[in-house]
Amino acid sequence: MPANTNNQPIGIFDSGVGGISVLKHIHALLPHEDLIYLADSKYAPYGNKTAQEITQRCLILCDDLLQKNVKAIVVACNTATAAAIDELRETFDIPIIGMEPAVKPAAEASKNGVIGVLATVGTLKSAQFAALLESYGRNVKVVTQGCVGLVECIERGELDAPETKALIRLYTSPLLVDGADTIVLGCTHYPFIKEVIQDVVGREITLIDTGAAVAKQLKRQLEEKSLFSVGQEKTEVNFWTNSEAGNASQVIKNLWGNQVEVHRL
Repeated sequence: MPANTNNQPIGIFDSGVGGISVLKHIHALLPHEDLIYLADSKYAPYGNKTAQEITQRCLILCDDLLQKNVKAIVVACNTATAAAIDELRETFDIPIIGMEPAVKPAAEASKNGVIGVLATVGTLKSAQFAALLESYGRNVKVVTQGCVGLVECIERGELDAPETKALIRLYTSPLLVDGADTIVLGCTHYPFIKEVIQDVVGREITLIDTGAAVAKQLKRQLEEKSLFSVGQEKTEVNFWTNSEAGNASQVIKNLWGNQVEVHRL
């Protein structure tokens, strides 16, 4: 890589706005790095698409990020990671960091050995998730629940709406009936409704997401490859979306928590 690579930005993408939950962890841990976020909201959710369709979207988004001169890419989407991460790493010669549902930390956190996983259907059906269960789920009971429609609520910015709460009650109920004392938020959209989920399931239930772990993995990769930015005090976080919703920019601003310019992807 050329010598000026260090001050190139880091690219992050998701099927929509959910990966902003990961972006927050990255920005907090690596405040001197420029960041570019792509929301592929026009094609959200990925959970109802084939692995081939998802991989094609991921290749297009990575190409776009490389044209923006990124030095590393974070696939801030569990479904996209499961479907495409291997091909992305074979195709592109920069560090690519993916997501995975936090089965291991959930198994360690559970007191009664029963953990629940809320995720998209695409994530739960993936070979990657099956391998996670094989590796870390042997000594615990894992109860999974696909959450059709929940990503769409969050994409619309309806974090506390009656429909959102109704879906949360619907999808968490089977996990609680089976005795789960720890629930994995297996989609990057779900941390934005973490408090609502906590209110529904009760404060005694532990909720786990993976954003912080991914930020730490990104930091390790940058360190190993000597790619930390140099001498940057003022950094930029740029947002791009292809959403056709009229309130797309406002949803991104609300989730990020600051006034930002949102560009058309």
